[in-house]
Amino acid sequence: MHDSAGPGLKVIPVKATLIIPALNEANAIGCLLRRVPRELVDEVIVVDYGSTDATSSIAASAGARVINEPRRGYGAACWAGVTALRPDTDIAVFLDGAGSQHPEELPQVLAPLVADRADLVLGARQFGGDHPLHAALGTRLVAAFVAWRYRVTLSDIGPYRAIRVPLLKRLGMRDRALGWPVEMVVKAAAAGAPSQKFRYRTHPGRAAARRSPARCLAACALATRS
Repeated sequence: MHDSAGPGLKVIPVKATLIIPALNEANAIGCLLRRVPRELVDEVIVVDYGSTDATSSIAASAGARVINEPRRGYGAACWAGVTALRPDTDIAVFLDGAGSQHPEELPQVLAPLVADRADLVLGARQFGGDHPLHAALGTRLVAAFVAWRYRVTLSDIGPYRAIRVPLLKRLGMRDRALGWPVEMVVKAAAAGAPSQKFRYRTHPGRAAARRSPARCLAACALATRS
């Protein structure tokens, strides 16, 4: 049971697992794993989706359970992590392996779920001045569309998020590439799942740089139709 909901709030017992997709992150993964507040998660899964460096061995040495996914796709790695969850896992948390997000902010991510106030907690990024504009433009355009289409409050669709596992499995996730975060938000909004947002610090990473506006909008269109 993890109690990070804050004083005076209802707390429910949960088992949370942190899923970290990683591709050639040998220089970052060890430090990232050492910073994870292990008292908040029951397990850390690193999904290596085609690294040619020592990502897997470093992650294993740092205490993570390592899953090797042969398909090179961010969504494929996320889904491999989901399928590897233990049967009693209540919450899946997703965090990039490049170190562009801060595991120290896990209490903020988990609090609404532990307090039974949300089924999905979605991160909204606080960008530094060195973050490329195109890396944020696509997801913010999609966020504006989803907010309008489903009458929800949404300003960004960042990859840092937590979701109840039963809801995640009901969504029927299909994207196995960089559209995974967008598809999850669109389908959760369409399902009427209660959600909350939190703001988190970030700096540019390779995956963020590849999330072009066109890719994000295409993922949104596919998720809306499915």
